[in-house]
Amino acid sequence: MTTVIVDYESGNLHSAEKAFQRMAAETGAGAVVVTADPEVVATAERVVLPGDGAFPACRRALFARAGLFEALEEAALHRARPFLGICIGMQMLASRGMEYAETPGFDWIPGTVERIAPADAALKVPHMGWNDLVVDRPHPVLEGIATGDHAYFVHSYQMRLADPAHRLAHADYGGPVTAVVGRDTILGTQFHPEKSQATGLRLIANFLRWRP
Repeated sequence: MTTVIVDYESGNLHSAEKAFQRMAAETGAGAVVVTADPEVVATAERVVLPGDGAFPACRRALFARAGLFEALEEAALHRARPFLGICIGMQMLASRGMEYAETPGFDWIPGTVERIAPADAALKVPHMGWNDLVVDRPHPVLEGIATGDHAYFVHSYQMRLADPAHRLAHADYGGPVTAVVGRDTILGTQFHPEKSQATGLRLIANFLRWRP
């Protein structure tokens, strides 16, 4: 079995690669490969799409690589392989993003990515650092993760979902901020599991064990 972390030069892949390799070794989940090869992505057993920076820049970088988005579609939509988007990799699952300019997303999980607007003016944007998760609905990838567990966030925009049932967890930052989304075999985390210590490693292990 192979888990692919997609390399489109829009994220710090080193820490993600190390965290996934560690948990793959602990769970017996097989190899973890970092690649931009569409053929490898399309045939992977599971796919991880990271992303750091701004939504439009990440989307441009991804679509600049011939065949890469089509490979993601093949794996996630047609072959129904487990798919995990991280940070901007999660945001691109939405219908559109509103950072700098309206930018189309994948439209795999309907919704809009909008700037965080905390009700408390004292709360700064970006939302940066540790925050407690609030688990909204159970999911195999959240097994063993409870409300109050900590995760590490760095973002100024969040997904506002068309269907509330797609929100699996949130954080409170002057109002609810989407933290985990999911439907079918597709998942996304706004926080960085590779930087979220015990909570993040458990989520990674659960993802690698997940057999939807």
